[in-house]
Amino acid sequence: MTTESRSRLFRVREKGAAVTNIELFFDLVFVFAITQLSHRLLLNLTPTGAVETLVLFLAIWWLWIYTCWATNWLDPERNTIRVLLLAMMMGALALSGALPEAFGERGGVFAAAYVAMQLVRTLLIMWWSWGHNPTRARNFIRITFYFVLSMPLWMAGALVEHNLRLLLWAMALTVEYAGPFLLFRTPFLGHSGIDDWDISGSHMAERCSLFIIIALGEAILVTGATFATLVPDAPTVAAFACGFVGSATMWWIYFDSGARRGGDAIEQGAEPGRLARDAYTYLHMPIVAGIVVTAVADAQMLAHPVGNHAGLAFVLVACGGPLLFLLGNLAFKWITAGRKWPPLSHLVGVVLLLAVGVAGQVMYQAPLIVGTGATGALITAAVWEWLSLKGSWQRLTPWLALNQAAHPDIAPGDAAG
Repeated sequence: MTTESRSRLFRVREKGAAVTNIELFFDLVFVFAITQLSHRLLLNLTPTGAVETLVLFLAIWWLWIYTCWATNWLDPERNTIRVLLLAMMMGALALSGALPEAFGERGGVFAAAYVAMQLVRTLLIMWWSWGHNPTRARNFIRITFYFVLSMPLWMAGALVEHNLRLLLWAMALTVEYAGPFLLFRTPFLGHSGIDDWDISGSHMAERCSLFIIIALGEAILVTGATFATLVPDAPTVAAFACGFVGSATMWWIYFDSGARRGGDAIEQGAEPGRLARDAYTYLHMPIVAGIVVTAVADAQMLAHPVGNHAGLAFVLVACGGPLLFLLGNLAFKWITAGRKWPPLSHLVGVVLLLAVGVAGQVMYQAPLIVGTGATGALITAAVWEWLSLKGSWQRLTPWLALNQAAHPDIAPGDAAG
């Protein structure tokens, strides 16, 4: 393959970087992956099960987000890139199928599929960039270095017993997650610069928004599938409604203003690469994780809406899921708003969720009551933010006007929202 033919595999930046159908098709595999993670946590709701699911979630997210970065540069309308994405879909299906037994008999399948996809995709982009874009080629050499460092930990982990596997895989992810944070500092090659990550901000924002839709869709799927197997008595219907309203509120919190403002910020910012790393690569993880954990709580609440079933494990997922989601959104919106003022509405929601969790554990409340309280906290945050963005809070709380005066470039409600 000549340098000229390799250069045709990359997007022409002047034409933008719209999300293509093959990218959407690729993302559908991760509906299965997210479903597997939810079911795994539901069946292993213990401290060890939670840590295992976290490690698997971090691997799934890392695989997806790196592919998202790759298709930001590559042109998926080229047949070569389509074949690459289809091959990765097959690998991702194998990896997702191994998730339930990743810390059991299918650890080798999971590790081999993960390492192969990360390395092959990265090496191909390095080769295709060579001679066409030397800066990008060096960047992917550095990225390859971090995957090569983690590879022995993944493969060794697949060969040892459960507890040691968990440790080795956690170490492998630590190495990989440190890469972007350290700008892929590599011996003899130095480190990448933020300017090396010449991405389309709108493409990154849209892809991550679509992943949020995938996670929310999986939560709705779990709620609907569980409800279909139960007798529709009053507590069950109430739990079903609570679960749906909670998912809808999460959608509102992320998409009503945050997704749009984040997309505008990364598209118009001076350093889209840095914002893509901080706000999308790292800070979208707790948002997605919060949705997954909340889906587990909804399934439990539907199965046992009343009675003394709200033990510590349920309280942790019922309040911890929304807490992760709100904290992720808080940090995401804070960064994309220029790190000027954290959204007060989300801080209030966090405090309410902590209060619901403490009350649910101390007073031994029924799951439906705890779940309703957690959903109420989300609704409070969503309504507060909506009113603040409309400027309605200014008439009720004059001190917000002082904050607006301190940040005249922020819309009236943004600083308080």
